[in-house]
Amino acid sequence: MTALRPYELGSFTIADWHALPAREDGSRLELIEGYWLVTPPPNGQHQWAEGEVVFSLKDAIRRAGRTDLFAVAGVGVEISTTYRTALVPDFVILNTRPLANSFQASDVVLAGEIWSPGNSGRERKDKFAAYEQVGVPFFWSIAQDLGGPTELAAYRLEDGRYVCEATAEAGQGRVGIAGSPVEVELDIAALRP
Repeated sequence: MTALRPYELGSFTIADWHALPAREDGSRLELIEGYWLVTPPPNGQHQWAEGEVVFSLKDAIRRAGRTDLFAVAGVGVEISTTYRTALVPDFVILNTRPLANSFQASDVVLAGEIWSPGNSGRERKDKFAAYEQVGVPFFWSIAQDLGGPTELAAYRLEDGRYVCEATAEAGQGRVGIAGSPVEVELDIAALRP
């Protein structure tokens, strides 16, 4: 992350993030530019959607014969030590076996976020920029309303910037999503319980 900062970085570091114990209530603790971001435990709709996305990613990876890719949910990603940022995307595709609690940004081929109605615009912007700036090749943004996911935007990194490569909405049925290391067929409506 190389953008100029009009303000001071917070005092917390990635080492501080690693030193904290797991949160007993299931909430997620992330670090953005040295400041804590605590999100409540994902609700049932969110967890259902997350599970369905990870299942679809795993299925696509298996069908493509890619034994070098691994889809998982809710692991930590060390974005930048310098800019004190570590995130917990809702799901990722890793290019390394998922044998740790957190991974380097270079281990992440696709990062995805399922945005709850309560996620702020600032949080969305900061996370999108963080994945983009460290060169995560693919990013999925899934919007949801109170009933669950409504649409997906799949981005591919081109010349250091994310370009929207595919979109899908609830009601379209199964569609092929090419904005991924393997093509994934997904029905957005099936992400709603």
